[in-house]
Amino acid sequence: MSSSVTIERPATSVRTRETSTMQILNVAVRFTIVTTLLLGIGYPLVVTALAQLFMRNKANGQIIMRNGEVIGSAIIGQSFTSTGYFHSRPSAAGNGYDATSSGGSNLGPTNKKLVDRIDGDVASWHKQDAGARGNVPIGLVTTSASGLDPDISPADALYQVPMIAAARHLREDSVRALVQSHIQGRQFGFLGEPTVNVLELNLALDQLQAGSH
Repeated sequence: MSSSVTIERPATSVRTRETSTMQILNVAVRFTIVTTLLLGIGYPLVVTALAQLFMRNKANGQIIMRNGEVIGSAIIGQSFTSTGYFHSRPSAAGNGYDATSSGGSNLGPTNKKLVDRIDGDVASWHKQDAGARGNVPIGLVTTSASGLDPDISPADALYQVPMIAAARHLREDSVRALVQSHIQGRQFGFLGEPTVNVLELNLALDQLQAGSH
Protein backbone atom coordinates (compact mmCIF):
# COMPACT_ATOMS: atom_id res chain seq x y z
CA MET A 1 0.00 0.00 0.00
CA SER A 2 1.55 3.22 -1.18
CA SER A 3 1.26 6.54 0.52
CA SER A 4 1.88 10.03 -0.91
CA VAL A 5 4.11 12.48 0.76
CA THR A 6 3.14 16.17 0.66
CA ILE A 7 6.00 18.60 0.78
CA GLU A 8 5.02 21.94 2.15
CA ARG A 9 7.14 24.92 1.25
CA PRO A 10 8.05 27.16 4.12
CA ALA A 11 5.90 30.24 4.37
CA THR A 12 9.01 32.32 4.78
CA SER A 13 10.18 31.31 1.26
CA VAL A 14 6.91 32.45 -0.33
CA ARG A 15 7.00 35.74 1.53
CA THR A 16 10.62 36.28 0.44
CA ARG A 17 9.70 35.87 -3.24
CA GLU A 18 6.72 38.22 -2.87
CA THR A 19 8.93 40.79 -1.18
CA SER A 20 11.54 40.44 -3.96
CA THR A 21 8.88 40.95 -6.67
CA MET A 22 7.53 44.05 -4.95
CA GLN A 23 11.03 45.46 -4.66
CA ILE A 24 11.63 44.93 -8.40
CA LEU A 25 8.31 46.59 -9.27
CA ASN A 26 9.10 49.46 -6.91
CA VAL A 27 12.50 50.01 -8.56
CA ALA A 28 10.95 49.80 -12.05
CA VAL A 29 8.25 52.36 -11.25
CA ARG A 30 10.73 54.76 -9.68
CA PHE A 31 13.14 54.33 -12.60
CA THR A 32 10.32 55.06 -15.07
CA ILE A 33 9.31 58.20 -13.19
CA VAL A 34 12.89 59.47 -12.91
CA THR A 35 13.77 58.82 -16.58
CA THR A 36 10.49 60.40 -17.72
CA LEU A 37 11.22 63.54 -15.73
CA LEU A 38 14.85 63.69 -16.86
CA LEU A 39 14.59 62.63 -20.51
CA GLY A 40 10.98 63.50 -21.29
CA ILE A 41 10.84 66.90 -19.61
CA GLY A 42 14.22 68.04 -18.29
CA TYR A 43 16.36 67.25 -21.35
CA PRO A 44 13.99 68.85 -23.92
CA LEU A 45 13.72 71.97 -21.76
CA VAL A 46 17.50 72.27 -21.44
CA VAL A 47 18.06 71.75 -25.17
CA THR A 48 15.32 74.26 -26.04
CA ALA A 49 16.76 76.83 -23.63
CA LEU A 50 20.29 76.41 -25.02
CA ALA A 51 19.00 76.67 -28.59
CA GLN A 52 17.08 79.85 -27.82
CA LEU A 53 20.11 81.28 -26.03
CA PHE A 54 22.84 80.48 -28.55
CA MET A 55 21.07 79.99 -31.90
CA ARG A 56 17.63 81.57 -31.65
CA ASN A 57 17.30 82.25 -35.39
CA LYS A 58 18.10 78.67 -36.43
CA ALA A 59 16.04 77.15 -33.63
CA ASN A 60 13.00 79.14 -34.77
CA GLY A 61 13.23 78.05 -38.40
CA GLN A 62 15.35 80.92 -39.80
CA ILE A 63 12.22 82.95 -40.48
CA ILE A 64 12.62 85.92 -42.83
CA MET A 65 10.46 88.98 -42.22
CA ARG A 66 9.85 92.16 -44.18
CA ASN A 67 7.89 95.14 -42.90
CA GLY A 68 6.90 93.15 -39.82
CA GLU A 69 5.42 90.25 -41.83
CA VAL A 70 6.73 86.72 -42.26
CA ILE A 71 7.50 86.13 -45.92
CA GLY A 72 9.30 82.80 -45.72
CA SER A 73 12.16 80.79 -44.32
CA ALA A 74 15.79 80.69 -45.35
CA ILE A 75 15.76 76.89 -45.17
CA ILE A 76 12.47 76.09 -46.96
CA GLY A 77 12.14 77.04 -50.61
CA GLN A 78 9.15 78.60 -52.28
CA SER A 79 8.00 79.03 -55.84
CA PHE A 80 8.57 82.19 -57.91
CA THR A 81 6.93 82.45 -61.32
CA SER A 82 7.40 86.08 -62.39
CA THR A 83 10.13 86.83 -64.92
CA GLY A 84 11.18 89.62 -62.57
CA TYR A 85 12.34 87.20 -59.88
CA PHE A 86 14.88 84.41 -59.69
CA HIS A 87 13.18 81.05 -59.91
CA SER A 88 13.69 78.14 -57.54
CA ARG A 89 14.09 74.53 -58.59
CA PRO A 90 10.94 72.56 -59.42
CA SER A 91 9.43 70.80 -56.40
CA ALA A 92 7.76 67.39 -56.12
CA ALA A 93 6.66 68.03 -52.52
CA GLY A 94 2.87 68.04 -52.62
CA ASN A 95 1.71 70.83 -54.92
CA GLY A 96 5.15 72.38 -54.67
CA TYR A 97 7.27 73.24 -51.63
CA ASP A 98 4.75 71.67 -49.25
CA ALA A 99 6.65 71.10 -45.99
CA THR A 100 4.11 68.45 -44.94
CA SER A 101 4.86 66.36 -48.05
CA SER A 102 8.63 66.54 -48.34
CA GLY A 103 10.07 64.17 -50.90
CA GLY A 104 11.24 63.71 -54.48
CA SER A 105 9.40 62.24 -57.45
CA ASN A 106 11.34 58.94 -57.16
CA LEU A 107 11.25 58.62 -60.96
CA GLY A 108 14.23 57.01 -62.66
CA PRO A 109 16.28 58.84 -65.34
CA THR A 110 14.66 56.83 -68.15
CA ASN A 111 11.10 57.18 -66.84
CA LYS A 112 8.93 58.66 -69.60
CA LYS A 113 6.93 60.75 -67.14
CA LEU A 114 10.13 62.35 -65.86
CA VAL A 115 11.52 62.90 -69.36
CA ASP A 116 8.26 64.50 -70.51
CA ARG A 117 8.11 66.73 -67.45
CA ILE A 118 11.69 67.93 -67.96
CA ASP A 119 11.08 68.54 -71.67
CA GLY A 120 8.01 70.57 -70.73
CA ASP A 121 9.97 72.62 -68.19
CA VAL A 122 12.72 73.33 -70.74
CA ALA A 123 10.08 74.47 -73.26
CA SER A 124 8.51 76.71 -70.60
CA TRP A 125 11.88 78.32 -69.89
CA HIS A 126 12.46 79.03 -73.58
CA LYS A 127 8.95 80.47 -73.87
CA GLN A 128 9.25 82.90 -70.95
CA ASP A 129 12.88 83.73 -71.68
CA ALA A 130 13.08 84.01 -75.45
CA GLY A 131 16.50 85.61 -75.26
CA ALA A 132 18.03 82.84 -73.17
CA ARG A 133 21.65 82.08 -73.91
CA GLY A 134 22.73 78.46 -74.00
CA ASN A 135 21.07 75.37 -72.59
CA VAL A 136 18.82 75.53 -69.55
CA PRO A 137 20.86 74.39 -66.50
CA ILE A 138 19.82 70.99 -65.23
CA GLY A 139 19.14 72.38 -61.76
CA LEU A 140 16.28 74.52 -63.05
CA VAL A 141 14.37 71.56 -64.51
CA THR A 142 15.03 68.82 -61.91
CA THR A 143 13.66 68.51 -58.39
CA SER A 144 15.67 68.08 -55.21
CA ALA A 145 15.37 64.98 -53.01
CA SER A 146 13.40 66.88 -50.37
CA GLY A 147 11.38 69.10 -52.68
CA LEU A 148 12.09 71.95 -50.24
CA ASP A 149 15.54 73.08 -51.36
CA PRO A 150 15.80 76.87 -50.80
CA ASP A 151 18.99 77.17 -52.86
CA ILE A 152 20.04 76.99 -56.48
CA SER A 153 23.52 76.77 -57.95
CA PRO A 154 25.40 79.89 -59.05
CA ALA A 155 25.05 78.66 -62.65
CA ASP A 156 21.25 78.44 -62.22
CA ALA A 157 21.13 82.00 -60.89
CA LEU A 158 23.48 83.49 -63.49
CA TYR A 159 21.48 81.89 -66.31
CA GLN A 160 18.43 83.90 -65.20
CA VAL A 161 20.24 87.25 -65.08
CA PRO A 162 19.35 88.45 -68.65
CA MET A 163 15.66 87.60 -68.19
CA ILE A 164 15.41 89.39 -64.85
CA ALA A 165 17.43 92.40 -65.96
CA ALA A 166 15.14 92.82 -68.97
CA ALA A 167 11.97 92.41 -66.92
CA ARG A 168 13.11 94.98 -64.34
CA HIS A 169 14.91 97.30 -66.75
CA LEU A 170 18.16 96.89 -64.85
CA ARG A 171 21.71 96.58 -66.14
CA GLU A 172 22.79 92.97 -66.52
CA ASP A 173 26.13 93.62 -64.86
CA SER A 174 24.33 95.01 -61.79
CA VAL A 175 22.13 91.94 -61.48
CA ARG A 176 25.09 89.65 -62.12
CA ALA A 177 27.10 91.39 -59.40
CA LEU A 178 24.15 90.91 -57.04
CA VAL A 179 24.22 87.18 -57.71
CA GLN A 180 27.96 87.01 -57.17
CA SER A 181 27.60 88.75 -53.81
CA HIS A 182 25.06 86.15 -52.66
CA ILE A 183 27.02 83.03 -53.52
CA GLN A 184 27.62 80.95 -50.41
CA GLY A 185 30.76 78.84 -50.56
CA ARG A 186 31.22 75.22 -49.57
CA GLN A 187 30.59 74.42 -45.92
CA PHE A 188 33.91 74.44 -44.04
CA GLY A 189 35.52 75.09 -47.42
CA PHE A 190 35.19 71.53 -48.76
CA LEU A 191 31.69 70.13 -48.09
CA GLY A 192 28.96 70.39 -50.72
CA GLU A 193 28.82 72.89 -53.55
CA PRO A 194 28.45 76.70 -53.72
CA THR A 195 24.81 77.80 -53.53
CA VAL A 196 22.58 80.86 -53.78
CA ASN A 197 19.56 81.29 -51.50
CA VAL A 198 16.68 82.22 -53.80
CA LEU A 199 14.49 84.09 -51.31
CA GLU A 200 17.36 86.16 -49.94
CA LEU A 201 18.53 86.93 -53.49
CA ASN A 202 15.05 88.07 -54.53
CA LEU A 203 14.76 90.33 -51.49
CA ALA A 204 18.10 91.89 -52.38
CA LEU A 205 16.83 92.25 -55.95
CA ASP A 206 13.87 94.27 -54.71
CA GLN A 207 16.25 96.53 -52.80
CA LEU A 208 18.43 96.93 -55.89
CA GLN A 209 15.36 97.89 -57.90
CA ALA A 210 14.26 100.41 -55.27
CA GLY A 211 17.73 101.94 -55.17
CA SER A 212 17.88 102.35 -58.94
CA HIS A 213 14.94 104.81 -59.00
